[in-house]
Amino acid sequence: MNPKILIIGACGQIGTELTQKLRKLYGTDNVIASDIRKLNTDVVNSGPFEVVNALDFNQIEHLVELHQITDIYLMAALLSATAEKNPAFAWDLNMNSLFHVLNLAKAKKVKKIFWPSSIAVFGPTTPKENTPQYTIMEPSTVYGISKQAGERWCEYYHNIYGVDVRSIRYPGLISWSTPPGGGTTDYAVDIFYKAIADKKYECFLSSKTKMPMMYMDDAINATISIMQAPEEKIKIHSSYNLAAMSFTPTEIANEIKKHIPEFTITYEPDFRQKIADSWPASIDDTEARQDWDWKHTFDLESMTKDMLEHLG
Repeated sequence: MNPKILIIGACGQIGTELTQKLRKLYGTDNVIASDIRKLNTDVVNSGPFEVVNALDFNQIEHLVELHQITDIYLMAALLSATAEKNPAFAWDLNMNSLFHVLNLAKAKKVKKIFWPSSIAVFGPTTPKENTPQYTIMEPSTVYGISKQAGERWCEYYHNIYGVDVRSIRYPGLISWSTPPGGGTTDYAVDIFYKAIADKKYECFLSSKTKMPMMYMDDAINATISIMQAPEEKIKIHSSYNLAAMSFTPTEIANEIKKHIPEFTITYEPDFRQKIADSWPASIDDTEARQDWDWKHTFDLESMTKDMLEHLG
């Protein structure tokens, strides 16, 4: 039996590609996309779509009952840089949307939940290189605080109510299909657009800021494979570390120059530099690789080639 899936926040950076992949996998009619507004996009036009406010429990419950949903992917969130400008709303959206889906699972109205966490759960006191699964977590951003609290609630709902909730800590995500969405790692998306259009880029981080990154194809594959894994293989119910590559703005610029020799980069660090400095430089994701056989496909070289081919 195919699952009946509801994606909340389907028009966002991850939701867009996740929706298309899940529809290919399980059939268009089995994947209900939803978001706060109806835009004229492929996600909206290529299959069932519902307008839903992630903060309205009754709306979500109605969709769950209407479409006999078994699995929810909760992708609605305010990202790091955007959240710093509106902390109260970011906390409200990131936390209460999670409570709504956890409570639906607790009431046995859905079987399984995917909720994304982030490397933002780590902070300036976390070991920066090969950040382990279990370590000091003192996030210094609203986004990170909400994700860390969310992880604790996911584990609580699993331990106390038996809720099957699965989560991964996304690193910075790079995609050609949707423009940057207000994250600190988004320079690594924006740089490709500017390289093609202007042959130059002004980076809002310093040249040596190393951060964990992942190509969207890998992130989507990880998301689907953790949800497809047998329940007994999921040992961690807070959130799994996930890794693919780590690089600096200088390194990605040098890789782009191999394809666009005249490309230049300059550096004007802004408020996002402080956020980036509080995050890990590289991630140890041994548990994900052991428990549910996670493997990444793209490195910096193959990702750069693929991005430029798609955008160019």
